[in-house]
Amino acid sequence: QVQLVESGGGLVQAGGSLRLSCAPSRRTFSRYAMGWFHQAPGKEREFVAGIGWSGGNINYADSVKGRFTISRDNAKNTVYLQMNSLKPEDTGVYYCAVSTRPASYDYWGQGTQVTVSS
Repeated sequence: QVQLVESGGGLVQAGGSLRLSCAPSRRTFSRYAMGWFHQAPGKEREFVAGIGWSGGNINYADSVKGRFTISRDNAKNTVYLQMNSLKPEDTGVYYCAVSTRPASYDYWGQGTQVTVSS
């Protein structure tokens, strides 16, 4: 059974920062692209950021460009999402996911809650 374990969520004031971490249970996932997604209350899950297996090929949703940074440390088998200048609209559950096929995310974590107060 594949597991992706997210951590780092919490309550923060607007303008603050959080760093999310995601650690897949299988080390072989260091060979694959990974991504972060956000699901705001009452809304569909949306793409936030993605990163290639080697740390390149990074892309972001327009809403987080300049504020969020995705990175990975394959030696630690961990992917990070550094979130700065947080806004109330960033509130929601953040999920990490693994992409083992092009244009597809196949394995998902359970999510971590981020709440940004105004």
